[in-house]
Amino acid sequence: MPHNPVTLAAPAPRAERLGHAMDEGLVLPDGAVTVLRPHAGESFAPLTVDRLHLVQGFRPDHDALAAAGHDVGVHAQPAPTVLVCLPRAKGHALMLIAQAAGLARQMVLVDGQKTDGIDSILKALRTRVAVTNISKAHGKLIWFDPRGADFSDWAGAAQSVSTEFGPMVTTPGLFSADGVDPASAMLARALPPELPARMADFGAGWGYLSAAILSRKGPEVLHLVESEHDALDAARQNIPDPRAQFHWADATGFALPDALGGIVMNPPFHVGRDARPELGLAFIANAARALGTRGQLWLVANRHLPYEQALEDRFVHLTVLEEDNRFRVWHAKQPRRVKR
Repeated sequence: MPHNPVTLAAPAPRAERLGHAMDEGLVLPDGAVTVLRPHAGESFAPLTVDRLHLVQGFRPDHDALAAAGHDVGVHAQPAPTVLVCLPRAKGHALMLIAQAAGLARQMVLVDGQKTDGIDSILKALRTRVAVTNISKAHGKLIWFDPRGADFSDWAGAAQSVSTEFGPMVTTPGLFSADGVDPASAMLARALPPELPARMADFGAGWGYLSAAILSRKGPEVLHLVESEHDALDAARQNIPDPRAQFHWADATGFALPDALGGIVMNPPFHVGRDARPELGLAFIANAARALGTRGQLWLVANRHLPYEQALEDRFVHLTVLEEDNRFRVWHAKQPRRVKR
């Protein structure tokens, strides 16, 4: 199951708003600044790198930020100031603000574009605390003192989703957090009653397709490969099976020392609201590399996506197992050995 796909760098607007606010009189408390969910390539000038602790659970962004010299982890640390980089999903945004309010000793900042819903967040915050904000670069920077404010109802506790394999845990911000997405459900139905011994779920999300794989005969080991740390944490709770091995990794580059017998996947194809079918193409290419000479791939995708030619180029045999007016399930066998 896919989750959040690779994000585009957007360093200018956030740094521009922060710099403008500080020029206009915003004074941050002394000491460290914890930054929740920054993207690869972001700048927080005029703040210096040594003041920043970045928190990002999406592996490609995490690794890019670390490579750029930032102190970056997956667990937030208390600090005098906490900055929330606003995500588009409102439930996730509210959860991050509640988290920031619990971590910040003196100040919370919330930054986002209009397209991220920053105006509705500002309206919601005004019902809780006294806020200040500036508008710049098609977005807003908001700041407030969280001490004494109650954001407990925004905390976004884990929720239980009903599936044919039993209840499963999700949290706000995960792909399909409110229930099984229909494409994954179609793929789960299309899986054969017996699968190869060495299996992987590329883009495993919170584990729905992994549960489907493990319900079949045959699998002796299942590698759950997921780039979103929170999703993988949910999958660990949902898949308490000793055959499961969990990998916090980008499926487009994930590799094992030994070949796999089968891979199941519902790859992502968006960056924010922008269609990026090259993500699915990268999933397909790496799946072909990871499979043995008799390996098999089961893939579901929106019908309009240009995957068929890539599958034909990478596999000797290709069939359509199931389709409707939205989705198509392919079964590909015997990867072609192409030059790397």
